[in-house]
Amino acid sequence: MRAEDLRRAWTTFFVERGHVAVPSSGLIPHHPRAPLFTNAGMNQFLPYFLGEEPAPFARATSIQKCVRVKGKHDDIENIGRSTRHLTFFEMLGNFSFGDYFKELAIPLAWELSTDVLGLEGDRIWVTVHETDDEAEAIWHETVGVPLDRIHRLGADNFWEMGETGPCGPSSELYYDRGERFGRSGGPGGGGDEERYAEFWNLVFMQYDRQPDGSLPELPRKNIDTGAGYERLLSILQDTDSVFDTDLFVPIVGRAAREVHRRYGEDEESDVSLRIIADHARTMAFLINDGVVPSNEDRGYVLRRIIRRAVRHAYSRFDVERELLPRVVDAVVEVMGPWYPDLVRNADHVKEVVAREEHRFQATIRTGLRQLEDELAGGRVTGDAAFKLHDTFGFPIDLTRELAAERGVDVDMAGFESSMAEQRTRAKAASMKVPAGGDVDYRDLLDEAGPTEFTGYTELESKAKVVGVIERDDDTIEVFLDRTPFYAEGGGQIGDTGTITTDTGAVEVIDTTYALPGLHRHLARPTDGSIEPGQDATATVDAVRRDAIRRNHTGTHLLHWALREVLGTHVKQAGSYVGPDRLRFDFSHHAAVSAEELARVEQLANERVIANEPVRAFETSMDEAQRLGAMMFFGDKYGDFVRVVESGSRSTELCGGTHVNALGMIGPIKIVSEGSIGSNLRRIEALTGAASLEHVREEEDTLSRAATLLRVKPDELVARVEREIESRRALEDELKSLRRKLAGGEASELASVAVDGVVVARRDGTTRDELRDLAVSLRDQPGVRAVVLGGEPDGGGVVLVAAVARDSGLVASDLIVDAAKLVGGGGGKNPDLAMAGGRDPSKLDAALDTARRAAGVSQ
Repeated sequence: MRAEDLRRAWTTFFVERGHVAVPSSGLIPHHPRAPLFTNAGMNQFLPYFLGEEPAPFARATSIQKCVRVKGKHDDIENIGRSTRHLTFFEMLGNFSFGDYFKELAIPLAWELSTDVLGLEGDRIWVTVHETDDEAEAIWHETVGVPLDRIHRLGADNFWEMGETGPCGPSSELYYDRGERFGRSGGPGGGGDEERYAEFWNLVFMQYDRQPDGSLPELPRKNIDTGAGYERLLSILQDTDSVFDTDLFVPIVGRAAREVHRRYGEDEESDVSLRIIADHARTMAFLINDGVVPSNEDRGYVLRRIIRRAVRHAYSRFDVERELLPRVVDAVVEVMGPWYPDLVRNADHVKEVVAREEHRFQATIRTGLRQLEDELAGGRVTGDAAFKLHDTFGFPIDLTRELAAERGVDVDMAGFESSMAEQRTRAKAASMKVPAGGDVDYRDLLDEAGPTEFTGYTELESKAKVVGVIERDDDTIEVFLDRTPFYAEGGGQIGDTGTITTDTGAVEVIDTTYALPGLHRHLARPTDGSIEPGQDATATVDAVRRDAIRRNHTGTHLLHWALREVLGTHVKQAGSYVGPDRLRFDFSHHAAVSAEELARVEQLANERVIANEPVRAFETSMDEAQRLGAMMFFGDKYGDFVRVVESGSRSTELCGGTHVNALGMIGPIKIVSEGSIGSNLRRIEALTGAASLEHVREEEDTLSRAATLLRVKPDELVARVEREIESRRALEDELKSLRRKLAGGEASELASVAVDGVVVARRDGTTRDELRDLAVSLRDQPGVRAVVLGGEPDGGGVVLVAAVARDSGLVASDLIVDAAKLVGGGGGKNPDLAMAGGRDPSKLDAALDTARRAAGVSQ
């Protein structure tokens, strides 16, 4: 299936099922809650998902151009080395705005994948969120996917647009590409990611993630699905990577010719060629949508993309002449048929690219010579990195990337220090800055000094307002000389609360660091105004802080328990501590078993019951190390550090807020655990009242399930096991009956075989029924080959070919041309092959084609 065939098949399928075909929106989203770039098909429909505007249609489908660089979804580091990651890609999507939900979205995905696109159903695996019983039931009971090919995952199956916005549990479809791509086991079950290629994500959009992490329900339940166009095309064309599809071969080929290399001869050269090809698509579409290279926001991302491509051309292939506009020409040739505006604007796009490439070539020549001297020394100092940035215009991220390729460290602390010294040389800014004015936090810090944090011992403090900055979004930033508000850091989110003066009051909605040592209170005015120089009362939301404290100390106990159960190799790799939950990322080489997880939870709760005191104190780094305090994931520490002893078992360096005794945490309940990357795991848990509420909800679910099955809760498992056994017995009985029916019909059809070949049409049968009939017919005496075709009740076309082992025929060869006639494709099994199509009107002609392929005259 060619690229254009896939586009046509996708859109036609959904339009025929009541969806409105909506053109792709631009790469610059306009909704205030949208990300920096359009990164998913749902971005243009945000107002409909949020209930801000009525949707002009109940169902929609689109092929959306997307960019994923910077932000929650950033694939740039994987480009060229991965077989499937891209910075620019297109997302095939279908959407429902309060119309259908899981009950239709899942069968539609299966029908399109198998009946239209011709993917083999027994090679499709699916994942669902670990709590989504409904989705699992639909996949198994309605669609017919065996339970052993349905895996439940945690955070991996909860899709979020970004840090905030619409989200919900999801179900992902994966295609097993075969043994040559790695281990078996399925997605999340030990199978290699390269073998099990994710090609479609069905998001059941029902929540709206808030800045505080809460998940209120959206006004309506919606469907948002996204299938990676390039990934799906790679599967359909059976290529090793997206770069081997007909979307990329011309672009990679143009890049290879321009640098006088042959693609496929050297892997490192191939990586650079793939990066140039990918980045050429991204820069072309960004410029076409109005982005220009600059040093800020979207312009900086574009500049970074162009410069990465130039760097690979220069350092890998010694190319000093103009290259990128020629590669952009290939992008326009490939993508132009679907994006005519790209063709119209091609000259402008190439002019911008050429100008930026020429400008950076001078920079990279000088910068690389300077950097090479530092790399030869084994370390890039902070002063050298700053000089490259400040004097030669050599970006720090490029310095870090080149150094990483050589295994050389960059002194980022020294670089940041030099950058900070440069900022202090700027002129002092006003302590009250109007909206749109220039802000220099360094000058404010120099004038007012570091913020004194009082929040370890008090939740309300008297303070003086030292600065106020007005923002364009009707919020302000308030700076105090002292504050009880904890600023986000170490995984713990910032405090909220109120600040009041004699002339006004504000609601603090977040607290962060503007600079190290300078607390910034992001606030919304509620009464009057607050002015610099005023006395103020700063009050933290105590209930929220208490919930955060419980979760933070609970995180420390879980870290200790994980090391006890899994081993001392476990190290923290990140965390989130909020009022609603805690999340802890850690290093571990294997999945955590249910028994291990239960033991971790048990150990942590045993320490809660022990109710030992929690002690926090400052000491020297040497003394902290002597005490065995844990230190984490690249954190930088001074000579004096803060140590938190959570009872007698856990000792960590930590600047966060904690309970006074372990009993204050309340029960700890682990709610999920799963992989977030190679050798990285994530655990999520609840404490206190949230934990009790979770247990109550589970008990309620258990009680309702027992009521439905008319048993006591403690008899539920045994009853479910009996129901499963009964269902299996019925399924076996049904299969037996189908085999008997197929055997009877097979005998009749075998009697009309011509030269041992049977070609017949059977409409109204399912794929499985047609396959069973073909197998039964093949096994009849005197039959050497069978080709059956039919139009299932749901529409489309199914073709099945089966051959006897001694027939000298290949099953897939018998239907390959027939499948093309009905607008589809199929598998390549030599003994039993199946294909799908979408044009039943040509089924009879297709069967005639199959008959000729088997060597039988009409």
